[in-house]
Amino acid sequence: MVLLSQIIGALLGLLGIILGAFGAHKLKKSFSQEQLVSFETGVKYQMYHAFVLLMIGFNYNLETKAEQYMVLSFILGTILFSFSIYGLCVSASKGKKLRFLGSITPLGGLLLVLGWALLFYSFIDTLI
Repeated sequence: MVLLSQIIGALLGLLGIILGAFGAHKLKKSFSQEQLVSFETGVKYQMYHAFVLLMIGFNYNLETKAEQYMVLSFILGTILFSFSIYGLCVSASKGKKLRFLGSITPLGGLLLVLGWALLFYSFIDTLI
């Protein structure tokens, strides 16, 4: 699970840089200002959680279920949150907005909140 956290963290970071550059240069021509801001939000959250996954992978053994659920929450949450935003933006720019993705974004956000709650719990658990 430690290696998974590190691999996925590195992959999300790599894709975040690529998608951020793509959004800043290529999509600027076909996206509205609102779509660009939304796309950038997806990239920012993806990068934040790439760093979190790397930090977790290098600092935790991920032996407990709570720690493993934390990693899975961050991975799935990032994919659902950021990639649903990308899909919404791209589909809207082509005039065929995939509305079902709008209900996936908050689910991803909820998983990210759960991941942060479990990280907080792991800190508190070490104090007790």
